[in-house]
Amino acid sequence: MNKQAISNKKVILVSESDFDSTVLQSEVPVFVDFYADWCGPCNMIAPTIEALSEEYAGKVKFVKINVDRNQQLAMKYDILSIPTSMLFENGIVKDSLIGAYPASAYRERIDHALGTSPSETATPMVRQ
Repeated sequence: MNKQAISNKKVILVSESDFDSTVLQSEVPVFVDFYADWCGPCNMIAPTIEALSEEYAGKVKFVKINVDRNQQLAMKYDILSIPTSMLFENGIVKDSLIGAYPASAYRERIDHALGTSPSETATPMVRQ
């Protein structure tokens, strides 16, 4: 069984049939991970996405959409490269990242969307 099939309960697998109710009509921001089972970088970031889903539990909903099985959604949102992550708020795409990134990059985008400051554990930048 591949890594994508073993999904954390906090990361919801979504299809075209439940996308509107799960993502567009969500009361909280939704982090959408467009992926494919055969995609190496997608498999590489899967544990990061799962960890973030636990970190932001109750504040942000995390979903995964398989682009091979949901081609209409991939076309609708112009997914030309995977992994592509999008942050939806009130049914609108507020931010997106194309490619695989460290957790800090996703966390920065999520915190910005939530209007919160970066984690207190983050190392402050020193001006010279």
